[in-house]
Amino acid sequence: MSHFTPAALNWLCLILEERFGLNFHLQPSQDGLMLTLTDHDQGSIYFPKLEAAFHESRSDLPFTQWDASVEWWESVLGEPLPAPGVATLPKPLIERQAQQAIIHYDILGLTYWVLNRVEEIDRTDLDNHGRFPATSSHAFKHGYLERPVVDEWLHVLGQVIQKQWPQVELKQHQFSMKVSHDVDAPSRYGFSSTKGMIRGMAGDVLKRKNFKSALTAPFIRLNSSKKLHPADPFNTFDWIMEQSEQHGLVSAFYFICGRTDASKDADYEPEHPAIRELMRRIHTRGHEIGLHPSYNSYQAPEAIAAEAERLRAVMREEGISQNILGGRMHYLRWEHPTTLQAWNDAGMSYDSTLSYADLPGFRCGTCYEYPAFNSVTQQILKIRIRPLIAMECTIIAERYMGLGYGKEAESKFLELKEKCRKVKGCFTLLWHNSHFANQEDLTLYKQILDSRSTRNNND
Repeated sequence: MSHFTPAALNWLCLILEERFGLNFHLQPSQDGLMLTLTDHDQGSIYFPKLEAAFHESRSDLPFTQWDASVEWWESVLGEPLPAPGVATLPKPLIERQAQQAIIHYDILGLTYWVLNRVEEIDRTDLDNHGRFPATSSHAFKHGYLERPVVDEWLHVLGQVIQKQWPQVELKQHQFSMKVSHDVDAPSRYGFSSTKGMIRGMAGDVLKRKNFKSALTAPFIRLNSSKKLHPADPFNTFDWIMEQSEQHGLVSAFYFICGRTDASKDADYEPEHPAIRELMRRIHTRGHEIGLHPSYNSYQAPEAIAAEAERLRAVMREEGISQNILGGRMHYLRWEHPTTLQAWNDAGMSYDSTLSYADLPGFRCGTCYEYPAFNSVTQQILKIRIRPLIAMECTIIAERYMGLGYGKEAESKFLELKEKCRKVKGCFTLLWHNSHFANQEDLTLYKQILDSRSTRNNND
């Protein structure tokens, strides 16, 4: 019995069309699913066993692995593939007959379960920010969080498609990289209250031993009324854009446009003259402006809509026009599918929240952007999901992985980037503009960008 609704099958066909560049048809057949090409009368790929668990919100699914090479198929990463949802797999896993290939693993169910974050719906095992943590996930528990498991299985499916219909040509993808920057604090002191400035100065002296920053604080605050001051340690925007331009990348800067928690949200307003000037400068240089919804908006669709409109209003007033408007949730706070639906209803083009704060990797099992689907309402959405693979503080900060700035941290970033390269996907990196306070940050960021060539994909 198929657990898929017609809308879910249509969405899966969209996923396959984007990946392979072909028009597919999916229909229930006996207890499984039959995949056919709409432009070809003959041949099919049959999935005889569908897993009910791929439609359930739980992390206690069984797990095994499949060694593709034993059956003369290619594993794109050269390792056995993680196979969530089953404890054992039949041999051979893939059978080929005259007009039909049979795949005895529910690749389509896995794709549905992982891309739509079914595992996370209505969960209560959350962290102190109300986030579903990596450590609660099936991927972490079974050691495949740093594997693009959906991309790996779709690579296998692509091989089967090519064998089944040798006359068709599969879509070819190229590795790309996208960098984005959450503008939590565009200025170290420019928008703070007098009390906040004094507290910051004390921190500079006592915690960071940065006497120069403390001494220049009042001057920077006084001279930030129309433009961010060049000496402001958080005013790294021109440097960031220079780095992106040198590597053929477009930086996306996501601005906070609301305040639902005074202690967690920004101390600036998007209408401030200095922020307007910054947005104009970003746009003039060909980079992107986006939204960073406030701390408590992730469960409040009306707040996300209002903050999105506030950003649009500022952009209109400044003559800034973009074909797309995307962004990311503050603190990576996310309730699925509530937050996703709110982004969609606010008319946003894409969201790039979906990574875990506590560990980097492939929360969505992919490094490809894809059309969103609400598995609760069973509706294909207009918004696209752009998975986030790594956030700088996830790897660097003591409160998370705590790898600091040495070789171990660099290796982790580059290892994730290389996996994205192998599956010809997109390595998405978040690095806050306020996280370039020391030379170690600058050096590590440049090393990540410099590591082999990157090609930006702005499709």
